[in-house]
Amino acid sequence: MHLGRTDSGVHSLGQTANFKTNSNIPIEKIPIAINSKVKKSIVIKSAEEVEERFHSRYSVKSKKYRYTINNSKYGTAIYRDMEYHFPFELDVQKMQEATKYFEGEHDFKAFKASGTSSKSSVRTIYKAEVIKNEDRIYIELTGSGFLYNMVRIISGTLLDVGTGKIKPIEIKDIIESKERIRAGKTLPARGLCLVEVNY
Repeated sequence: MHLGRTDSGVHSLGQTANFKTNSNIPIEKIPIAINSKVKKSIVIKSAEEVEERFHSRYSVKSKKYRYTINNSKYGTAIYRDMEYHFPFELDVQKMQEATKYFEGEHDFKAFKASGTSSKSSVRTIYKAEVIKNEDRIYIELTGSGFLYNMVRIISGTLLDVGTGKIKPIEIKDIIESKERIRAGKTLPARGLCLVEVNY
């Protein structure tokens, strides 16, 4: 079995796996069969037959991640394991302004965790957005691929922009510096969700 990768502790709405089988179970019944055997925290939504050369990790064209910040005063008990609570005021407009500097092809060395095995830290972000919906702020990034902890570090950096610690224009310099120390902290995994994988 091959499985698309993401950081430990991260949630997923769009994870994909592929495997070879000689089972005679009809394709449309495979999700039911697998769901009867896996943990309740995992749900298989659909199954389809693919070409022999398809690989759930290496055939990816783009991924979309969403980091959720609960910006309310007290947070929430129900969703506490699915978002990051930050009770202080954030300047969402400045965060939105800063996202444009992440778009395009860049060397994201300043936004990768130490110990990353990737040979190259060059990645392309097709779209970067900060969306405010009542007490929640969503940081959404769609790209060709992401380095280990990259989305969580970008989110931490945007949080620093929202608090005024970093100016939006400084994002350009941080990217060009390739220095991890200049970017924001790595936000907790619980706030991150893999929303979509495109093949």
